[in-house]
Amino acid sequence: MGRAKRRLFITALLVLLAAASVSRTNAQQGGPNSLPAIKSRADFDRVSRTYNAETPNPLVHAMFVIDRRDNNKIYYVNSRRYTFHKDFVNGTYLSLERGKEFFENNYLKPNRRFILGTIAYQTAVKRWTFEFWEGDLIPAELIKLTSDVINKTFFEPVAYKPNSLKQEEASASLTGVERVLQSQIADVRSYQGLNLASGIGRIHIIDKLDEHVEIGANEILVLSEVPLNLPPVAGIIVTKPSTPLSHVNLLAKSWGIPNAYIKDADKLLKQYDTWWVSFETRRDQYLIKRADLAQIKEYQRREAERLKLMTPRFNLDEKRLAPLSEQRAASVIAYGAKSANLGEVMNARIPGISVPAGFTVPFYYYEQFAKENGLDDLIAYLRDDQKFVHDPAYRRERLTNLRERFKQGKFSAELRAEILRRVAKDFPDKGLFVRSSSNTEDLPNFSGAGLYDTVPNVRGDDAIIEAVKAVWASLWNFEAYEARERAGIDHSKVFMAVLLQEGINSESSGVMITTDPFDKDNRGTIYISAKKGLGIKVVEGKKIAEQILYRPRTNAVQVLTRSAEDSLLTFDEQGGVREVSISGDRAVLTDEVVRRLVRAASQIKRVFGDRDQDIEWAYMRDQIYIVQSRPYIEGK
Repeated sequence: MGRAKRRLFITALLVLLAAASVSRTNAQQGGPNSLPAIKSRADFDRVSRTYNAETPNPLVHAMFVIDRRDNNKIYYVNSRRYTFHKDFVNGTYLSLERGKEFFENNYLKPNRRFILGTIAYQTAVKRWTFEFWEGDLIPAELIKLTSDVINKTFFEPVAYKPNSLKQEEASASLTGVERVLQSQIADVRSYQGLNLASGIGRIHIIDKLDEHVEIGANEILVLSEVPLNLPPVAGIIVTKPSTPLSHVNLLAKSWGIPNAYIKDADKLLKQYDTWWVSFETRRDQYLIKRADLAQIKEYQRREAERLKLMTPRFNLDEKRLAPLSEQRAASVIAYGAKSANLGEVMNARIPGISVPAGFTVPFYYYEQFAKENGLDDLIAYLRDDQKFVHDPAYRRERLTNLRERFKQGKFSAELRAEILRRVAKDFPDKGLFVRSSSNTEDLPNFSGAGLYDTVPNVRGDDAIIEAVKAVWASLWNFEAYEARERAGIDHSKVFMAVLLQEGINSESSGVMITTDPFDKDNRGTIYISAKKGLGIKVVEGKKIAEQILYRPRTNAVQVLTRSAEDSLLTFDEQGGVREVSISGDRAVLTDEVVRRLVRAASQIKRVFGDRDQDIEWAYMRDQIYIVQSRPYIEGK
């Protein structure tokens, strides 16, 4: 037998063996390799598989392959038999491309032979959708082609669900292609695990959270909306969707407590109100049941062991009003964590980002002000007052009075003159952000995020001095005091520095974290939350911000939710901020800006020894500004 005939014989034998193998598989599993059309739900069920079948949000789906060389022939793949698209393509001898060659030719190149996707039934919105892998760089014309082919061969209308920002942008202007966005699916879900954990606590359903509501450290709160701040608690449940990157949600993460959105939780959990329960949040469901006496005793034992007095570091000898350019991470003992970390980022000279200029009033002047106005004696008296210690309502009232004493206190003439001289010299006619920078932030297992005050866009000599006093006073915010108390921090060793920094009237702003806070296995992922205008409301979490996930493995930008904001904040010419209504397109960031933010976040993480960072950023006139970088503290 000649060499050519031998090759032909071997090829034919391989095909026969493959066909025999497929026949055996068909006999074992039932059903075809694929279908050329789906004419009924029964047809779809023959080739589909289900993820998360035992959860409230099962995803019934099947893969499809469109062969452009064969007149755009579609194969609805038996997805119980073939795990991946390449398995079907290779297994049916449509192509023997494998590995990198298959990946680049069919996911990255615009002029590709195969279009590879998935069709699914979205239970949350009761719609059929088709979608592509998040890293697929499929161009607009192929999205339109896919829509046309599927809707000619499927028994019900099928919409397109983009899985990345690039895919969303590519399909935005397509006519005749109906879309279902991930944000629309998120809008109607009834559950979201914001921090997956378990714990013991007493259920406390709160209709309206105000200053008259007292909160215990052992409580699992059921809230109608995300508050601006909370003292440490045993668990959090909100009845309305919120931004996962709000301060409260991040604090819950750092505390290691279960935290979830549960639609109508105030009604569903009414039977548990005031009862001790065990509460666990999972990815797709939550578990709750009444706790027994043994569980309660074990909880109390662990809490007693956990609370050991923590003394923050401080240096009261430093008197210089140091510019950020002269500060490093080690400056934390005199200028506080926020200021020192920004100095470190500024001096790293990272390409593509800027840290707004500023200078910091060190701890020394806080202590001097407190002594000169008798506030140190008042603080010591309160800490020895048993009613203050044991009566939360009384404690809240006295802390309010203490803050007012700070704001009314006499300010050093020398310090006032030096601050205003610096402002006039370095920031003429500019609004300043007067920002807190204490020694009780970013401690081991204690974030301090959102506990202290920032005064935005401050203009005028008197307003600047009053803002400094307001920031000093915020060291004694009720929520801050409660958080320190429950973390075992020595209140007599807490001090506040004040950073006066050039304000950026940003076009968009937000928060990014150099890890996926909701999936530890998503290594290297960067999570971004954004809104239009100033970023003050992003961290408050009152409305859902735009949420974006960047996955380095696939080099894809995935939009989880679009912004639900109906207004933005901007500088008022007279000082402070004003709210402006917005409508129309809710998209905040482009793919290009997201990738610039991702590069910045990765470089900032390296500056701090590859420790994950919680970064606040602003964007204006094509420039990225970094206004805070703190360690991302994850609960144990």
